[in-house]
Amino acid sequence: MSALSVIIVAGGRGLRMGHEVPKQFLNIGRRPVLMHTIEKFYSYDSAISVVLVLPSDQFPYWKALCRKHNFLLSHKLVEGGPTRYNSVKNGLAHIGDSDLVGIHDGVRPFVSNQTIERCYLVAQSHGAAIPVLEVVESIRKVEGDRSWMKPRSAYRTVQTPQVFKSSILKNAYDLPFNPDFTDDASVVEAAGYDITLVEGNRENIKITSPFDLVVADAMIREE
Repeated sequence: MSALSVIIVAGGRGLRMGHEVPKQFLNIGRRPVLMHTIEKFYSYDSAISVVLVLPSDQFPYWKALCRKHNFLLSHKLVEGGPTRYNSVKNGLAHIGDSDLVGIHDGVRPFVSNQTIERCYLVAQSHGAAIPVLEVVESIRKVEGDRSWMKPRSAYRTVQTPQVFKSSILKNAYDLPFNPDFTDDASVVEAAGYDITLVEGNRENIKITSPFDLVVADAMIREE
């Protein structure tokens, strides 16, 4: 397999959490969310190259947390941009041209080794792989005051890591920014590449609300 890299994007400001501390720095268990996330990738492959993208004004706070918690796992700090698109593009400048590169949300600390492995293995053979889950709730399409039932079997929810051959991802990120780019797969798709879906894991939640933090804290205590 090609050399493995992951860009972990953590640009949150904590507004939806109601905290002054950005959500990626809040504790679950005894340590910040972001440390748990980075550890997941090292537990999959101890040789993986980790690029952590943060707003530059958060660098000192993160470095202080690393000292406090004696967090020694190697990672390269890269300054984020005004959008997620810009942040990923900044991170890509530090990725080798022949790497397999994953893009992962810093606040998804429960991705499983199996999900990570599926993404990298399929990206190696197909070029682009993203983890998804079947929709378990009924869904409806809303237009104005009207709504319609839609068959949930035709839809999937999308997780990270989204993994690509770095040459594909770098080519895609040469496209100009478009507000319709909601994730990396949408950028790659706009550049004309196909996306292969793989199975995600239900525990791979994105921590974005106070309720998510309660759930995450309970989950980390069960590990």
